[in-house]
Amino acid sequence: MARRAGYSAATLSQAAAGERLPTLPVLLAYARACGGDEEEWRRRWTEADKAVSQQPRPPEDDTDPPYRGLARFEPGDADLFFGRDELTAQLADTARRHRVTALVGASGSGKSSLLRAGLVPGLRHTDDAAHQAPSAVRILTPGAHPMAHPKRLEPAAGPGETWLLVDQFEELFAVCNDEAERAAFLERLLAARDETSQLRVVLAVRADFFGHCAAHRNLAAALKDTVVLVGPMDKEQLRAAIVRPAVSRGLIVERDLTARIIEDVGDEPGALPLMSHALTETWRRRRGRTLTTQAYEAAGALHGSIARTAEDAYHQLTLAQATLARHILLRLIAPGNGTQDTHRPTARTEFATPEPCTEEEQTETDAVLNRLAHSRLLTLDDGHVRLTHEALITAWPRLHSWITDERDRIRLHRQLTRDATSWQELDRDPGTLYRGTRLTRAEEAFADQARNALNALEPHSSTPQSQPA
Repeated sequence: MARRAGYSAATLSQAAAGERLPTLPVLLAYARACGGDEEEWRRRWTEADKAVSQQPRPPEDDTDPPYRGLARFEPGDADLFFGRDELTAQLADTARRHRVTALVGASGSGKSSLLRAGLVPGLRHTDDAAHQAPSAVRILTPGAHPMAHPKRLEPAAGPGETWLLVDQFEELFAVCNDEAERAAFLERLLAARDETSQLRVVLAVRADFFGHCAAHRNLAAALKDTVVLVGPMDKEQLRAAIVRPAVSRGLIVERDLTARIIEDVGDEPGALPLMSHALTETWRRRRGRTLTTQAYEAAGALHGSIARTAEDAYHQLTLAQATLARHILLRLIAPGNGTQDTHRPTARTEFATPEPCTEEEQTETDAVLNRLAHSRLLTLDDGHVRLTHEALITAWPRLHSWITDERDRIRLHRQLTRDATSWQELDRDPGTLYRGTRLTRAEEAFADQARNALNALEPHSSTPQSQPA
């Protein structure tokens, strides 16, 4: 039979064993050797191959993916970070010549990964005698309270400088609402301009928020001639980002797949998280060691893979959990004001269920958070909940439509949350409660089912009958 088919007996035996799908040429050779109908077996193989490609591997197989999906690359991922060598070198050179530097690019251009997996390893493992290794490299994001941990902004003891890398610097304008705290944070950063400070600052900021930097006189002066722009990758850079991580894990990327992804990405400035997620889902559907075009299409390709992952996670929820998921995701959104919508890192305590509630109801909230995190849509760390990437806002049509439909209520909700926090910090002072028009607007916005979007604290801060604890 092997002589008739032109394949070894071992190959034919493996094909007959049913342990894995044989290649089409082997199957057709087997059919010819047995006198079977080749076209009939071609049709059967195509159907089976399609079914196999559409089915992702179980989570336990995803132990060491070569791509990071929607998550950013971290310093420990430097061996998988390709395509940004020139830009990393440019950033390091600019930051060594200037005490305050800005890395500016569109959302999804890879700024966070460039800081962490590009710049940080280079600083820590420099072999350049002309540049002393840092005493410390600290990475932080401003969040709603950038001065909550002031010691992070101080130089560390040691002969070298302290490098302070402020990622997602736009949060200072998008989610920090305390003008005094914002000013104090900027003052601490700009102290790096003093040659004796031993502090060197790199800011990564979304391009549509760079105007906020220019509006601050001292910050604008500090960033004069120190801006490094993050543009789209060229074809060779994209090829490296697609192929080399897979090769480092002993995998193969079909040449046609590489060409297809490069064509799909084109010059789209925010496409890197889409590409990384599509490659991760393609890897989960790989055939043996090979990432195929068919698996890429089954995953939803560049512009559909995030939506497919999100929809799969959403449809695994019960009806009650789906409603909770909507409330959770909308709480993580900061609507843009002349800028694109952005994510809002949120303390996990903010998701506390309103009283009276049962332990089961709070457990349900935790279950939804964990489910969305398991699907890599949310990140739960340091007591906070975050969207894994802002690309989810535009790439998942369901979430985008929720935001569009409820934009005004989301804005009102963000204000209510801030006011509720202030009320709590002021020992629930009755004088800070909503009254008159403000109370009416809040009651109308959160009437009936919409009231379920509120947490344990927010309803009380808008009710005149509430009394200090």
